[in-house]
Formats: sequence, C-alpha cells, structure tokens
Amino acid sequence: MATATINFRHQDYTVAWICALPLEMAAAEAMLDEKHSNLPTKPTDDNTYILGRMYDHNIVIACLRSGVYGTTSAATLATQMQSTFQSIRIFLMAGIGGGVPSEKADIRLGDIVVSNPTRDFGGVIQYDYGKTVSGGRFERTGVLNKPQPVLLTAVARLQAAHMLTPSKIPALLSEMVARQPTMRKRFTYRGEDQDLLFDSEYDHCASENTCNNCDTRRLVMRPTRAGYDPVIHYGLIASGNQVVKHGRTRDKLARELGILCFEMEAAGLMDDFQCLVIRGICDYSDSHKNKQWQEYAAASAAAYAKELLSVVHANQVADTPLAHSDSKLAV
Repeated sequence: MATATINFRHQDYTVAWICALPLEMAAAEAMLDEKHSNLPTKPTDDNTYILGRMYDHNIVIACLRSGVYGTTSAATLATQMQSTFQSIRIFLMAGIGGGVPSEKADIRLGDIVVSNPTRDFGGVIQYDYGKTVSGGRFERTGVLNKPQPVLLTAVARLQAAHMLTPSKIPALLSEMVARQPTMRKRFTYRGEDQDLLFDSEYDHCASENTCNNCDTRRLVMRPTRAGYDPVIHYGLIASGNQVVKHGRTRDKLARELGILCFEMEAAGLMDDFQCLVIRGICDYSDSHKNKQWQEYAAASAAAYAKELLSVVHANQVADTPLAHSDSKLAV
C-alpha cells in the first residue's frame, strides 16, 4: 500500500466507511490503495480514523469502540465523524452479518448481502422496532432511509456488469493478502467442509465451541458450488439490538419480512443518514454460530465495497448533497 506524499485536509474526504468490529476495520484498511496521515479531530469527536484513497475517492474509515455494539452506537459515530469531516457525501457500512438461507436464496458462508430497497422498505428494516397491537401481535413501524441515488446507481451498474463478466472480488481478495501477508491465515476462505448449515429445529451442543460433535445427520444437504468465490445477494437486511442465534426465530422473521441477513448496527445509522449496507456472511444466525468465518466474511464485504467505488466517478460524489443527520423514522 502506497503512502501519500502530500498533505490532505478534512474537507478533502467525501466517503465515510463505518465498521462495527476491529476485524472489519482491518479489512477496510487493507483495501486502500493509498494511506494518508492522520488529521486532528474536534474536542467532541473521540473517534480514531484511518484515512486513505481508494480509486479516485478519499475515504474516512472509523470503527465503533471495542465492546460497544447496537443501532445507537453507529449513529453516534456517524454524527461525530460528520462533525470532523464536513465534506462527507456518502456513507458505506461494510462488515459481517448472519445469513438467512432459504429455497429462494442459496446463501453460503462468505457470501455477500447488499441492502437493496423494496417497495415498502429502504433496504434495511429494524425488526425489533414497533408496537404491540390488539391480540398481542407485534407490528413493525417506520421506514428507514434509502442509500443515496449515486450508490443505488452504482449497485445497478455492478449488477449489470456481473451479468457479463465475473466480479473483481476474488482478485481484490488476492491482492489484499499479497500486500498484507499476515492476513492470509485468518482472512481467506475457510473451506466448503467448514460451511455447515443445520436443520433449524436442531440446536447446537451447548458445551462445544465447534460443531465437531453435532449430529451430521441434521445437516441440510446443498449442491456443491462450482467454485468458492463469494456470491452477491441483493435484498433486505434486518437490523436490531440483539444477536439472533436461533434457527427457528431466524426462519420466522425471514418468512414475515423476506430478509437475507441479520446485523446489529445499520438501523441506527439509516434512521439519520442515507447509507449502503454491505454484509459478508459469517454464520447462519442460529445456535451453531461461531467466529471461524468472521475475518473472511469481513474481507468479502470490504472487497465488494471497493469494487462498488470503482464504478462511482469522483464527480458523481462531488455532485451529491452533503450527508446530514435528519431523522426519517416515521411512526
């Protein structure tokens, strides 16, 4: 990774990249084409930033504080980030999430889910936000922001490009470990034999951290893929303040909402900011979840974000209105 030889100012940065975990931040930093020197922050901003360039874009990367998660934390970080870097025009949130495999979506570990608006939702739905109505039924209320048009246009451009030529993600992942050899052990594909999806009715052996002693007869049989490159899925992402690790709950919410993945930070951010959410799948949101796939999933999401930025022209970003905090969650 090159190091910039010129000094940049706060106003030179237009793309914000938010991470929830240090491993997500490491993957984002490894995708930079050029690293920039640190800049001072405001007294009210207690975040630490990584600055750099990716293609024609100057990028600010930030991570939530260690051990702090949830929808509110991401919104606070974004607000502070914007106060220091006031030329930010687009927000990306790239990291890990729990997959929701189904007959309609053959989601595997290491795949990528990109938030995509539907008729009723902006791409992310806060599944634990709502009110109890007659009969004790829980009714979800409110619609979160969509990503900026420049990002949705770029997503459509990538979708079309991938119908003609393969994604650049495998090449970007290879370049990442070539530049950062220490990442090879943890941030590379874990192997198809480690991608285990169990029947949602079958719970994990509580005393084990791995699935070595789980009943293999309860595995869901899926066709072998031709290769191990990550597949990109577009659809709804469910966000909330609790980790989902229960197969039956996962499937119930999937039937109700048509979601492809779960995560814990995006709803708070998209309540106030327009943002594109990109999630690498590290588990299946069930009791068998573990951390084995987290680094590779984070790298896959970061690689998609970089490929996306490759089809966004700097002039398009410059013409995008400044990002601003403006709550859009209606009740």
